[in-house]
Amino acid sequence: MKVMLRKTDGKYMIYVAKKDLETTVVSSEKPACWGGKITLENGWVLEMPDLPEDTRLPLTVEARKLEG
Repeated sequence: MKVMLRKTDGKYMIYVAKKDLETTVVSSEKPACWGGKITLENGWVLEMPDLPEDTRLPLTVEARKLEG
């Protein structure tokens, strides 16, 4: 699914247009959210693509929903 990742006030936020959902990232395997699993405030777990830590945000990427 396509998601937009942005950073606001030091927190990562995810927006999913098809679900009209905007929520906060509550945990991630890696500090910059790239190349691992992230858990969203609503309970979803997404697998994010592997990108460099210094990738500029906001950015729309293809993520895979694992749980939730």
